[in-house]
Amino acid sequence: MTRVLAIDLGGTNLRAALHTGDIGTLAPQVREPAPGTLDAFASRVRALAVAGEAKALGLAVPGLAEGSVCRWIPNLPWLDGVDIQALFPDLRVAIGNDAQVALLAEAAEGAAKGVSDAILLAIGTGIGSAVLANGRIVAGAHGGACSFGWACADAGDQGDQRSGWLERVASGRALDALASQVGLANGGELIAAARAGQPAALANVEETARRLGVALAGAVGLLDPDAILVSGGLADALDVIAPPLLSALRRQLPPHLRGIELKPGKFGSRAGLVGAALAGQAGNGWRQIR
Repeated sequence: MTRVLAIDLGGTNLRAALHTGDIGTLAPQVREPAPGTLDAFASRVRALAVAGEAKALGLAVPGLAEGSVCRWIPNLPWLDGVDIQALFPDLRVAIGNDAQVALLAEAAEGAAKGVSDAILLAIGTGIGSAVLANGRIVAGAHGGACSFGWACADAGDQGDQRSGWLERVASGRALDALASQVGLANGGELIAAARAGQPAALANVEETARRLGVALAGAVGLLDPDAILVSGGLADALDVIAPPLLSALRRQLPPHLRGIELKPGKFGSRAGLVGAALAGQAGNGWRQIR
């Protein structure tokens, strides 16, 4: 088996592991702040590859990737326009958006294994998303398909250059802002207060969930998935989020689509790393689930 250096690169942290066989137990062997420059990134990846005797690189990035080129990485702009294969010519490179790579993990070995059609929502600070359609992860014409954080269910919204409507009203960042309005420190405290039945917190969380549900109905109507997977920080809050979300979702759907299931991913925060390992092993064809 080809030794694969798997890297889950976020806007804040870099996590890495060496994949040599058992994907189920793959865990971060390195967790450190994300590099601040392209030179620092290239040096670190080369050092990790040499140390692990890796011949392939699987890389999940928090933005738009087309082929082996990083097109738009909002929180790591030094990667914009960089061809990762050209940067590491001695490695076989597979690169993808972090949500698409996480969906690879769930479809190949996780909560969507054996499923032909699914949607993944990675709801943390922002909202990442990916779609599995007929056994293949959808990339789109430029690698940016299924950017669900840009969905909008408010005709009066004026838009924003860096984030879509849904991300602005229903992400972890939005929950943090709502928490401050009711005297709580962050979204985690807001969820806990809602779980405890505190009226103001519950009202804010339910409104956020309804916005998610209404916007998500369009994706379900378009794609008819078997399941919706939720990863990221909100996966631990499905007991609070799921009932109002599904209620709003089902109101906007025909009867034959209302049975859609909402469930957490299997790999949790490891999904990006596991998916990067699988992508690195598969090479350029990683989006086709075998």
